[in-house]
Amino acid sequence: MEYIRAGAPQFKANLHSHSVLSDGKLTPEELVEIYREHGYAVLAITDHEAPYDHTALSTPEMLLVTGYEAYIRPSADAKQDPFGPEVHLNLFARQPHNTTYICYDPPFCKYMPHAEAEALAQAGAREPRRYTPAYINAFIEAARGAGYLVSYNHPGWSMEAEADIMAYRGCFSLEMFNTGAQQISGYECNGALYDRLLRSGRRLYCHGADDNHNVRPLEDPRSDSFGAWTMILASELKYDSILAALEKGDFYASTGPEITSLSILGTVVSLECSPAVRIRMVESPKRTAQVAAEKGKSVTHANFIIPPEAPYVRFSVTAADGTQAHTRAFFRDELGL
Repeated sequence: MEYIRAGAPQFKANLHSHSVLSDGKLTPEELVEIYREHGYAVLAITDHEAPYDHTALSTPEMLLVTGYEAYIRPSADAKQDPFGPEVHLNLFARQPHNTTYICYDPPFCKYMPHAEAEALAQAGAREPRRYTPAYINAFIEAARGAGYLVSYNHPGWSMEAEADIMAYRGCFSLEMFNTGAQQISGYECNGALYDRLLRSGRRLYCHGADDNHNVRPLEDPRSDSFGAWTMILASELKYDSILAALEKGDFYASTGPEITSLSILGTVVSLECSPAVRIRMVESPKRTAQVAAEKGKSVTHANFIIPPEAPYVRFSVTAADGTQAHTRAFFRDELGL
């Protein structure tokens, strides 16, 4: 398996952003411009309960992915509890003009005009939302049936019980990094949770995103833009290619490092990356294989052998400034081992 081929395209993406159409401070046009200026090629504007099609803003250099952020809270009137749990899910449309509204419940539709929301295609039960694993799984299933990929957002910020997270089915990916939540708490790097999900049999991927609202200027140290992203390994910058790559797990999460090649041939792994101080093959939180740089130096290459007892492996790269990149997990059966 040549997961990342040297020299092949990698499209930098922010898969979680908010505009003035919900609680963000920039227009969709302004978001497109600032992310284009910072080297991004893909942007999903995922306003809260607001399924808008922004693909008319796409250019040959910048692709807009259609989607929105849905949320479910214990409060029937959708009131946020800063000390209690809730679940947020990003819905990415496989088809560019799909704006189906999932499980429309008026109290949760706080930004899109209700008449506009009700005029959209609808899927799922139109009833009061319930903060239960059964309801959330039904919501995810309705979204998938309506043509969406569903991601699980900012688990640290969401404060959900781990048993509830483990009960969810159908998400294709977990936010490994979330810039906005990281700026709030400082612990929205979710490698430990990702490994627990993998060990419980959940075969989902991991990605990075900003979740930017741009309340503060871009130069402010507390800015929530450009802190985490997803590198998408698609053949071309076309909507169907980008969504196919997401669905297949052809991407990795980063806050800085770039992985320039990754091949897995049988049990032999070869990884090349931008200058780093440590490259890991994670077998479990208790055991990794590592290549570490001597003090003041860097490494850009690592070779590993996948041991027979490891149920899966995934790879991480850490740069001198502490930024990281994480791949998805590769299970033994998909590697033919």
